[in-house]
Amino acid sequence: MVELKAGGRLKSAVCATELIAVKAPEGELDIRCGGVAMVIAGTDAPEASPVDGFTEGCALGKRYVNEDASLELLCTKAGEGSVSLGETILPIKDAEQLPASD
Repeated sequence: MVELKAGGRLKSAVCATELIAVKAPEGELDIRCGGVAMVIAGTDAPEASPVDGFTEGCALGKRYVNEDASLELLCTKAGEGSVSLGETILPIKDAEQLPASD
């Protein structure tokens, strides 16, 4: 569990994935990659293996959000593990429609 603020950086213990928080709610969060808890970037993480079912990968430049959009994470380094909040894999945020410029 980590306490995360906007601008906070996380890294995975199972792959090369790195994330930055675009938006984060107050309090501690169970943010995982590959089914294993992520750590604050710059700290040592024990090497671990990904958990089955959490190996869809994380795509560079994509934003991942939770159901109520209170948490938004940007992938700054791609990896093989899936980003999740607890046991729930976070989906990629849909692109917003830009207004027409007629």
